Amino acid sequence: MTEEKLKEIIDTLSELKEDMGVPKNIKNRINHIIEILNQDLDLSISVNKVSSELDEILDDTNIQSYTRMQILNIVSLLETIQIN
Repeated sequence: MTEEKLKEIIDTLSELKEDMGVPKNIKNRINHIIEILNQDLDLSISVNKVSSELDEILDDTNIQSYTRMQILNIVSLLETIQIN
């Protein structure tokens, strides 16, 4: 179940990265987040790092409301991941 959610998060982030309306600096951060999720880190460490990165993206004033909503959806998915 956790692997499925991580895959869904990565897929959604990849779609955002390809969106022409997303600023380049946000795309670079999204790429970094995908790299974190693909690393062999402890799940709790990955989730915390990604949450922090996503919070920083949400603080960006150049982000469109549509993109902001997609990122908030990703944050919600991330929060549902069970960390043992």
